Amino acid sequence: MEKSFSESYKAAGVDITAGYKAVELMKSHIKRTMTDGVCSDIGGFGGLFELGKVKNPVLVSGTDGVGTKLKIAFLMDKHNTVGIDCVAMCVNDVICCGAKPLFFLDYIAVGKNVPERVASIVEGVAEGCVQAGCALIGGETAEMPGFYPVDEYDLAGFSVGVVDKKKILNNKSMQEGDVIIALPSTGVHSNGFSLVRKVFDVEKADIKTPLEALGGKSLGETLLTPTRIYVKPILALVDKVKVKAISHITGGGFYENIPRSIPDGFGAKIEKKAVKILPVFDMLAKTGGICERDMFNTFNMGVGMSVVVSKKDADKAISILRKNGEDAYIMGEIIKSNDKIIIC
Repeated sequence: MEKSFSESYKAAGVDITAGYKAVELMKSHIKRTMTDGVCSDIGGFGGLFELGKVKNPVLVSGTDGVGTKLKIAFLMDKHNTVGIDCVAMCVNDVICCGAKPLFFLDYIAVGKNVPERVASIVEGVAEGCVQAGCALIGGETAEMPGFYPVDEYDLAGFSVGVVDKKKILNNKSMQEGDVIIALPSTGVHSNGFSLVRKVFDVEKADIKTPLEALGGKSLGETLLTPTRIYVKPILALVDKVKVKAISHITGGGFYENIPRSIPDGFGAKIEKKAVKILPVFDMLAKTGGICERDMFNTFNMGVGMSVVVSKKDADKAISILRKNGEDAYIMGEIIKSNDKIIIC
């Protein structure tokens, strides 16, 4: 069979053969993510996945991208971690209703297809899938000369999970006195980077020199730290404890995300002193002159996810989360209030 090749298309800036090479280079990474439900190989027109034995299955989907955090990856010339962010932003949403992520697909748009760079991006996506226990069953790489600069790209994806209908988390049993447990973040995660980039003026600043204030890491390294994936600890928790609500704290910070899981008539009272704020957020606030209200309304402030359980289940929940690698702690409680969130 004659190999696909177009000299005219290549002259326009799209190299088909580079796409083939990228696929070959990424296959070893994709192979790491294969799970029992996968029914297809990479290269077909659609990814096939067999639904497991769930009595009354409800599919749950989530989609997101990495956003302008990618600009830091370009400046650092490091591309094998942003894929973790892409997966995390999707699967961390999916698990908020108690669903197990099944599979993931990515979309990479590039100005120029450099096979090694694309494979490096997919390496990160595959690592994220391994951490989430889901399969990377397909994706798309689009070479778009003239639309993106040759050294830049965009990255997005989506995940599909499943949950038994009877096990879908809901907040109907939430009551005054329930506790709010914090699951620490690894850093800024993948939100608020338009403000981060402005505050630190990253295009002009030295972001590669280690800083004592950041534990010996450079600003670039710190900002590129991948978003934490909470799938396995959360699934372990919901299997043993009645969880009343979960919030993935992303763009909009505490004020936008925590209220989304709280019913009318109740509010989340957060003890500010209990929140373990990471040094990078202190640096952001000081450098940018950002007020505390705006910080909590933009960033995760060191808390990537919050979980609400009954007070009597709090110790057990924290124990389970810690056994699964999360340094969980109580940061507040549910109160009767017309204000959905109070930080004091």
